[in-house]
Amino acid sequence: MGFDDLTEKAKGLTDKGKDLVGDHSDKVKDGIDSAADFTDDKTGGKYGDHIDTGADKAKDVVDGLSD
Repeated sequence: MGFDDLTEKAKGLTDKGKDLVGDHSDKVKDGIDSAADFTDDKTGGKYGDHIDTGADKAKDVVDGLSD
């Protein structure tokens, strides 16, 4: 198996991942929110603004994959 074969397999997995995220974007975004809430709770709200910003950006990426 050469490098080109590995590259093609990686592209195929990437495409499959994008399709899965696009098909289940609501569940993925719910998971992002849950992870953000958990992290905010564990840090005592100290980094809430940063966590919210990161979660919003992650959900924007998911929305981009859904298009």
